[in-house]
Amino acid sequence: METITYVLLRLGIGASLFGHGLVRLPKLNTFSSWMISSFEKSILPRMLIIPFSYALPIAEFVIGLLLLLGLFTRQSAIAGGIVMIILILGTTLIENWEALPSQLIHLAFMALLLQFISNNSIAIDNLLKK
Repeated sequence: METITYVLLRLGIGASLFGHGLVRLPKLNTFSSWMISSFEKSILPRMLIIPFSYALPIAEFVIGLLLLLGLFTRQSAIAGGIVMIILILGTTLIENWEALPSQLIHLAFMALLLQFISNNSIAIDNLLKK
């Protein structure tokens, strides 16, 4: 994978996560209420859903921003992958099959970022190495 291909992939997935977080942060309580109601009939206890519903937009925003900047790229891709796995599990528990492909694609992008991290030469990470 070439450098420009890698940076486009990193910027694309970073923009997606950043955008998800950015639009949810100003309406965090509304987003949390929506998520709680979505999981009412799941086996997950409410005491797990509530903190996650507040943490998710913050995680999306921060991970997305770091990927856009190319800062802590490896750690951000790992964190993004973990977030996607948690979302995939939650999505399957409430049988929201329509959301699953998007989450799997995001997870695949995180895996690609990790697999080809050596091509991450257009990034703040490289400035910090000097």
